[in-house]
Parts: sequence; structure tokens; C-alpha cells
Amino acid sequence: MLQLEELKNVVVDALEEVKGVDLKVLDVRGKASFADLMVIVTGTSDRHVKALAGKVQEKCREAGEKPIGVEGERDGQWVLIDFGDVVVHVFTAQQRDYYNLEKLWAA
Repeated sequence: MLQLEELKNVVVDALEEVKGVDLKVLDVRGKASFADLMVIVTGTSDRHVKALAGKVQEKCREAGEKPIGVEGERDGQWVLIDFGDVVVHVFTAQQRDYYNLEKLWAA
């Protein structure tokens, strides 16, 4: 099992490899009970969102981490990948603007 920082690095590297847009890592310790870090990234299309989510899962699996849950892969508008301490949100630009998680969790 990876340490928090190692898992974050695997996720970030995977997203950068597939050219995720506007990548943000939010530290939500003390704000959220369900995770320590939230990773938010934008895909340029539903296909790109699916590719980003797929790469994160592939790289994490190679590192020995399996997600607790994955939601939204079929639609490709917002894919949530839950690794417990790290939750990854892969959005289309429209969905990211609509949900505005950065503003919600930055406070």
C-alpha cells in the first residue's frame, strides 16, 4: 500500500502523461472526513476524460493500488475515482465549471 504522497505522485504523473488540463491537488485534511487529498483535472472531451481516468487506474494498479470505487466512466463527463485517502475527479470543462469543487473545498 502506497503512502499518501506516493499515491498522489502516481495519480499526478498519470494525469500529466495523458495531458490533463488545469491539474489541482487540494489538501482537504480537517475539511473532509472521506479523504485527505482531492485531485481535480479537466479533460478536453468525453474521450479525453475517459483516457485520463483509465490511465490513473492503470498506473495505480501497477503501483499496487486498486480504487475503492469508480463512477461516471460510461458518460465521460465527470469520473470519480476513490482511493480512500485520495479522491480523483476528472471533469469536462463544462462539468468542472458547474460543480466548482475548488471553490467548495478551498475555504
